[in-house]
Amino acid sequence: MKKKKADRVSVREAIKLNIRAIKTVYGGRRKLFLLQMSKTAFAALTPYVEIYLSALLIDELTTTRSAERLTSLVLWIIGSAAVIALVQAILNRLHAVESSQMWEHIHHLFGKKMLSMDFVAIDSPSTHTLASKIRQNTNGGGWGLDRIVWQLDNVWSAILKLFGGSALIVTLFTSKVESGSEVEFLNSPFVTAGVITLMVAITFASPLLSAVGGRIYAQASGRHMLTNRLFGYYGWFGIREETSVDSRIYDLRKICDRHNYDKTGTFHSKGFFAKLNKGKLGLVNVLSSITQSLFTVLIYFYVCLKAWGGALSLGGITQHVAAINIIAGSVRGILSTFSDMRNNAFFLVDTFTFLDMPNDMYQGTLTVEKRRDREYEIEFCNVSFKYPGSEQYALKNVSLKFKVGERLAVVGQNGSGKTTFIKLLCRLYDPTEGEILLNGINIRKYDYRDYMSIFSVVFQDYSLLQLTMGEVIGSKSDYDRNYATACAVDSGLGEKLESFPNGIDTYLGKDYVSDGLEFSGGERQKIALARTLYKNSAFMILDEPTASLDPIAESEVYSNFNNIVGDKTAIYISHRLSSCRFCDTIAVFNEGSLVQHGTHEGLLEDSNGKYHELWNAQAQYYNAKD
Repeated sequence: MKKKKADRVSVREAIKLNIRAIKTVYGGRRKLFLLQMSKTAFAALTPYVEIYLSALLIDELTTTRSAERLTSLVLWIIGSAAVIALVQAILNRLHAVESSQMWEHIHHLFGKKMLSMDFVAIDSPSTHTLASKIRQNTNGGGWGLDRIVWQLDNVWSAILKLFGGSALIVTLFTSKVESGSEVEFLNSPFVTAGVITLMVAITFASPLLSAVGGRIYAQASGRHMLTNRLFGYYGWFGIREETSVDSRIYDLRKICDRHNYDKTGTFHSKGFFAKLNKGKLGLVNVLSSITQSLFTVLIYFYVCLKAWGGALSLGGITQHVAAINIIAGSVRGILSTFSDMRNNAFFLVDTFTFLDMPNDMYQGTLTVEKRRDREYEIEFCNVSFKYPGSEQYALKNVSLKFKVGERLAVVGQNGSGKTTFIKLLCRLYDPTEGEILLNGINIRKYDYRDYMSIFSVVFQDYSLLQLTMGEVIGSKSDYDRNYATACAVDSGLGEKLESFPNGIDTYLGKDYVSDGLEFSGGERQKIALARTLYKNSAFMILDEPTASLDPIAESEVYSNFNNIVGDKTAIYISHRLSSCRFCDTIAVFNEGSLVQHGTHEGLLEDSNGKYHELWNAQAQYYNAKD
């Protein structure tokens, strides 16, 4: 019982969440909202026109059979059907145009939120777990913001059908059977009240039972989500580029089969949902279907009795049976949708938890002076840092000063704190203790975006979008083609650029265009370097983007990059010391601390120092370069 309560929210909270979801989905899209309401209203009410006209036609066929009257009714039916179809087509077309961007709008909300978050939140595994959970719930069970669209549509349609149908069935209960008829007791107000009560009770019973089933299904969303994730990975394992070779060499299909063909799997014949449908879920679904059938039996029985007693014509029978079924379906639809909205509210909690994540990093207001002489000075003042949730210091008491124009190498073994140093420098994180100064001012006081604009970084795990090379280098669509080309040439892509079929307009990859190219690792690194050059920032940083290369190749990349950075500050991060011998100063990190700082020659002279130890340990790889 506790689990069920944990998987649901209160009615009041569910109402608030759904109202907010509707505002979120339709916010700023008034035209779409009005079109959807109009389209739904038209579709909900126009069937009653056909029902009413059909009833009149049947009555005429079974009574006077006036040719003139029949012709008029047929023309009305044909004409109304044509007008309804035309208007419906126009509304559908207009709505389709407006709604085509709806799904992009919903997913844009999450993308925009992710891009605007503090990097602390983006870098947190819990944030990605929550985002993945939301995505899986949407893709698997259709829960979340996406569900709001059809829920709102269903409720609005059902309400309109309810009112429209009610207007047509008034005569069912007000018409009197003939005096002396065997069913004259149907004229009693108590009988009428009893029939209405019974109809309402059965009408409510079916959706309430369905709601129980829906709640059971929603409570199993965790298992549903996990299974979808496993299938999404193992179901396509063999055809993914990065796994296809291993899949064939090691015959990994057996591992995939365990998740895809196991009969005890979640969705298989002996799995969790199969057992669920044989148990409580199956029972409530059967009872829901039975109550709907009982309602149909009751409707036909009551209407036929009234017709037998002379209260209804043949056309009246058609009209009232159709109208009552629509009304009952509308009531069931309203109740089922409201229940579904309450179940969905549980998933909306995750959605708004994600969208409401606060940005705690102070943004600052000072403008970074754009100096033509690029005279900037960075100083770390006794800086220490712990990653969120960790009790261990990633950096401890780091003090370091360097100026624009210098070449600084940051070296050390893996896990020594090199990348953490760069993340603090670029203000992806703020120090736990101490401060970082730019020209004597704490970097927290500078406008966040403005401060970040003075850095260009190529991280070890850099990513390149599958856009044209020019767009990737320029990081925008309206880039300077000549400058982007010059940066590509400077990064070492000159000869290759001439051989590309579309030059600077060549796409990276073939996922979206057939004439794109698959670039080698070295070529991608050069494109990343060109992107760094294009930004033309005062500080240019290479954070081990060439770690996959051998020491000699890495040293060549760093040396070439050093020749083209000009008067900018270049910071090189590497655990290979040979790559950074040309730098003015070298900062040596070990276990989160800055243990040495000086020139290559000076550091080598200290035989007891960490740099001397690392240099001699790696000497076998680059003695030829020494």
